[in-house]
Amino acid sequence: MDIAQLQAYGYFIMTAGLAIGLYAYIYHLYSRRKDADGVDYENYSNMALKDDIADTPVNATSSKKKK
Repeated sequence: MDIAQLQAYGYFIMTAGLAIGLYAYIYHLYSRRKDADGVDYENYSNMALKDDIADTPVNATSSKKKK
């Protein structure tokens, strides 16, 4: 086994490992959308699209204070 063949195997293993890591990271992002506090921050991505004055807010707040 010469150095070129060793480099080819190393390149293939590294590329496959990085591809598996990328898909695992994407799966992690979309399977656990809420953080530790239970907040789903993906709703905030709609703020840029739904920014008209008549649109509903992302987090509705009430004017009544909690006691």
